[in-house]
Order: sequence, then C-alpha cells, then structure tokens
Amino acid sequence: MLPYTGSGPYCFSNSLAMTLGEGAPPSPFLEVLTGSPFGFQLLLGEVPLFDPFGWDPEAGLDAAIELLGYTCERSDGDDAGEALLRLSAAVARGPVLVGPLDMGLLLHQPGSGSATGADHYVVAVAVDGGTVVFHDPHGHPYATLPTAEFLRAWSAEEVAYIERGFVLRTSFVRRREVTVDEALRASLPGAVAWLGVRGDRDVPPGSLPNGQGLERLAQQIEEGELSPEIREMMEKFSVRVGARRLSDAAVALAGSGFPEPARLLRAQARLLGSLQYPLVTGDDAALVTGLRRLAPTYGELHGALAEAVR
Repeated sequence: MLPYTGSGPYCFSNSLAMTLGEGAPPSPFLEVLTGSPFGFQLLLGEVPLFDPFGWDPEAGLDAAIELLGYTCERSDGDDAGEALLRLSAAVARGPVLVGPLDMGLLLHQPGSGSATGADHYVVAVAVDGGTVVFHDPHGHPYATLPTAEFLRAWSAEEVAYIERGFVLRTSFVRRREVTVDEALRASLPGAVAWLGVRGDRDVPPGSLPNGQGLERLAQQIEEGELSPEIREMMEKFSVRVGARRLSDAAVALAGSGFPEPARLLRAQARLLGSLQYPLVTGDDAALVTGLRRLAPTYGELHGALAEAVR
C-alpha cells in the first residue's frame, strides 16, 4: 500500500509533531490518532467536512496526546493582555502549540485580511519585543506577526467549536512509554465510536452524519443548491484533506495488521480523491455519482472496525 507523501492541510498534527520534537511520530500517524479519518459531517446541513460527526481538532489533539502517553497544560481565556503574558512565559520554556487561530487573520499569508472562521494551528517559538515568531505548518517557517495582529487572529472569535479564545498547549511531558503500534491499537475503539452516530453529540442543528450527509450533499449539487463558497471550500480544502486522512489511515491500519478496515479505507481514499477533478471542472454528474458511491462505505467501515477490535 503506497503511502502519500506531499503537501496537505495537516496544521494541528504538524504543529503537534513540531512541539513534541525529537522522537515524535510522523504527522500522518498523529492525524490518524486524532480520529479525524473516521467519519463525515455535513455541518448545519450545508458545510461538508471529512471528519467524524461531532468531532473537532481540540478533541482530536486531546485524544492523540493521551494515546501517546503525554500530558500537557492547556489554557485559554478572554483577555488579550493576559494571553500574551501566558504565551511569553510559555515560549521561554520551549515551543508552544497555539490554536485554533483564525486563518483569515494571519496576515503573513497571501490573500488574508478578514476573519473567516477557518481554524489553524501554529507553533510559537519566541515573543521578541512587539513580534511573535512562529512556525506556520502552512509553508511558513519562522513567520512573524506584530503581537497585536497575532492576538487578533488568536482570539478566534469566528471559530465555532471553542468557547474561549487564546488557546495554547505547553509543558508536554511523557508519562509513559507507548509504541506507535500500541497507540494505534488503543485508538481503534475510539474510531469505532466516532463512526457510530450517537444522538448525544454536540453538533449544530441540521447537521447530518456519514452516509446521510453525503446523500444530502449529492442532492444539493444535483439540484443546483451548492453555493459558490462551499464549492470553493471543497475544492481547496475538504476533499483533499479528507482523501489524505483516509489514505494515511489505510496505511497505518495495514501496517498494524488490520487488512479489512485498511482495504475499506483505501477504497474510500480512492473514491474521494477521484472527486477533485470533476469538482474543479464542474462535472457535477460525476461528482454526485462519486458521493453516492462513497456514502455507504462509512457503515461498512464501522462494521469492519468493530469486528476487528472485538
């Protein structure tokens, strides 16, 4: 099974890998531990995200850190001045995992300038006078922003899944030794739970999971209801990150002795990856067909994973 190597929007996994430092598992493996490959959600009935129903990166990071045997200090707040003090104290001790930030307000990135609610994670390495220095995994090592601009992005007021902004994680300590295979195996019951749709998950009204969400998305495209903004988001983000997540999960599970779930994940990755071309070229008939072929595979994967971890 050929692993994918290349660029992709793995901001929180890449940031976690940088923060953990030497000996950290590769970012694709960390992404699998977050649980992100195991589901689909159509938020508010209109925003397609190839991650589990009710999942968000904060839950994913917490899970991966715990599975790897680490603890860390997570803090947040409402006051920008206090947040800057926290960040300054933390970077004096080492790299700091910062986020979510609002990607639209990270002014070192071309095309930025207004809040979009698109989340992003970075690793702060210094607060130097009136400047924050950070590694941005979106292709910008040692990026800098004036502290006021960094704080504006870090407040993340438009990011829906956090209650308070200025989130950072620091003081990572390994409390127990865990191999990558042990961590992956320990993560699989969580993957089964994510694929299973529970009614107690905190999701916006109208959100739909897995096959239901994909069927509704296909219907929206078929009936001309897909907005230009959602199409652009699918083209630039959700399809490619979803295909990579599935491909990475397939490789990880195949390497740990779970051939049937790995086969299904690879089939999902190929289906989803093949939709990029019709999406960009406007071949909506092919796009709808592909989404409807993908829809039932989440139930199949749920069953195969549940059987594998019994």
